[in-house]
Amino acid sequence: MTNAILQTQLKSLPFLHRGKVRDLYAVGNDKLLVVQTDRLSAFDVILPTPIPGKGQVLTELSNFWFKKLAHVIPNHLTGIDPASVVSEEDRAVVSGRSMVVKKLRPLLVEAVVRGYLIGSGWSDYKKTGSVCGIRLPQGLEQAQKLPEVLFTPSSKAPAGQHDENITYADVEALVGSALAAQIRDVSIRLYSEAADFAATRGVIIADYEVVKRILVWLIHRGRRHHENRLSSAAVFH
Repeated sequence: MTNAILQTQLKSLPFLHRGKVRDLYAVGNDKLLVVQTDRLSAFDVILPTPIPGKGQVLTELSNFWFKKLAHVIPNHLTGIDPASVVSEEDRAVVSGRSMVVKKLRPLLVEAVVRGYLIGSGWSDYKKTGSVCGIRLPQGLEQAQKLPEVLFTPSSKAPAGQHDENITYADVEALVGSALAAQIRDVSIRLYSEAADFAATRGVIIADYEVVKRILVWLIHRGRRHHENRLSSAAVFH
């Protein structure tokens, strides 16, 4: 088993930012090197013990979904080999856990799509019978499949704080009606295509945030036996 990488200290590129899982470096003025470390984040808290190899797995997952869903919307991948933008001494660190991406302006909202009633959506439903202002039928159970796929956005909270569920009207107020509609429609299509494909492999994608993470239930021998939140900005970010 390889040694875990809790954080990186590349010498050949300017360091920009250390997130919950990723370290960012500047590649010129218009690109970034994103390094997926082995840090583990749960509920916006970075845990002290890294998982060896997690960064490589996350990178492979990200590359798979970017390629799989590239026909839906362009992504930020450049196709540049990360090893080509760092010095020889830094190549071992970035190998298998990095990508060179375009430097883009992030959205002001988290574009969350739900196919199942779980997580904060379940919490909201128990309190109000709604999720992000969308009224749902009474009597739904935790983790139940929703009657239809829902776009349920949340705020983009500062580092160390939790995102808060918001309504579609709030999204329109933040980014305008035209962009809000584009975000909603593309997000629902991304989720639907990803969920349909995953189902053929015995995996239920319960919800995801375009730009944040996927919540999956792994199905083994016909039984739900595991719940795993993959922190994967690199999947839809």
